[in-house]
Amino acid sequence: KTHLLHAIGHAARRRGLTVRYVTSEMFTNDLITSIRSQSQETFRNKYRSVDLLMMDDVQFIAGKESTQEEFFHTFNALQMANKQIVLTSDRAPKMMVTLEDRLRSRFEWGLMSDIAPPDLETRMAILLHKVASLQTDVPPDVIEFVAKQIQSNVRELEGALTRLIATSEMTGRQITVQFARDTLADLVGKRAHITPSQVIE
Repeated sequence: KTHLLHAIGHAARRRGLTVRYVTSEMFTNDLITSIRSQSQETFRNKYRSVDLLMMDDVQFIAGKESTQEEFFHTFNALQMANKQIVLTSDRAPKMMVTLEDRLRSRFEWGLMSDIAPPDLETRMAILLHKVASLQTDVPPDVIEFVAKQIQSNVRELEGALTRLIATSEMTGRQITVQFARDTLADLVGKRAHITPSQVIE
């Protein structure tokens, strides 16, 4: 999600737009600082004078009354000025139970996109891109093995590949499927054969 936000921000800047990227934690901390230093107007100008406001992990403002209040007014100000707002969250607005209804309804106004985990082909493409960027060579069967084993997230997928390459360089061993199985044993785990009697037990 963060990677996509940065890509959106870079594309917007290339078009000459003013962009502000912030996490919900940064927004809350800025608000607290502005209240403490009695500079709320500066705070409001900072967030309301942009063409594109991007907030990462907006779910963390749920339950924070002052932050929600300020973000509500910021959202309205930007929307009335025909500016863009892009938010990321690890859950849908209706799943944020401690989020104010007025914010939840605004979050549901726009386009919502669910980002599903990448499929096998996409994971393989990510690994091949990483191999090319590192200017190294990893056999296709190893790429497929890693892509099949690591399905949780892209960071873990790329980290597994980096570990394989680094271990190969340090030990002088060739990268094979067996080498990958040994090197990534803690990530891929050993699938034990489980018998029906063990299940019954």
